Amino acid sequence: MWNGKTKAVTFSFDDGVTQDIRLIEILNRYGLKATFNLNSEFLGLEGTLDRNGRAVRHDKIPADRVKEIYKGHEVAVHTLTHPFLPSLSDEEIVRQVETDRQNLSEICGYEVVSMAYPCGGENNDDRVAEIIKNNTGVKLARGLCSTYDFGMQENLYRFKPTVYYVEECLDEVVDRFLALNTYTPSLLYIWGHSYEMDAEYITWEKFEEVCKRLSFRDDIFYGTNKEVLL
Repeated sequence: MWNGKTKAVTFSFDDGVTQDIRLIEILNRYGLKATFNLNSEFLGLEGTLDRNGRAVRHDKIPADRVKEIYKGHEVAVHTLTHPFLPSLSDEEIVRQVETDRQNLSEICGYEVVSMAYPCGGENNDDRVAEIIKNNTGVKLARGLCSTYDFGMQENLYRFKPTVYYVEECLDEVVDRFLALNTYTPSLLYIWGHSYEMDAEYITWEKFEEVCKRLSFRDDIFYGTNKEVLL
């Protein structure tokens, strides 16, 4: 349990893009916590993505602003250069993960221990998870496949989130969690990319509405990935 509470909420956002600044303002307004997964070799790079029929900025937070921007939240591993890890050699998996972890730890001034796997689809497997577990300082690694469930999971190296925040079922999942009355530890884990709100897969207004509904509940603990899972 978390500080005597059986329910917890955490968020996770990938890529370390400048839209995170606006997102963090919303999270802070409602007392919510998130983990942000960064590629240290891409910090400060500018770019665009074609998403949902529009060009969306995909500019990365500069290294010298990471500590300031993500203060109060958690910075985590997303590999050095965002490769599909199952296709790599054992040695390259370790380099991509552990060097990113060390770079981010130095930037942030604390030991980074959480991670989100990069790339879409089935972006991890048992081999990759075992390599990371046995050869890096990572203690938690999240994939993409939604469970739509709030139960705790044994394998933290292939952790599955509750829901991807652009999914149509988001409101239904949040409703079920808020109505839950349980003596068993139950976690709502929501993930996404903040630039997706500029692409309007989900609007900024909709995201803030969800945050407001989840906020300031006496029966819920609000924490980063590390705080709720480790």
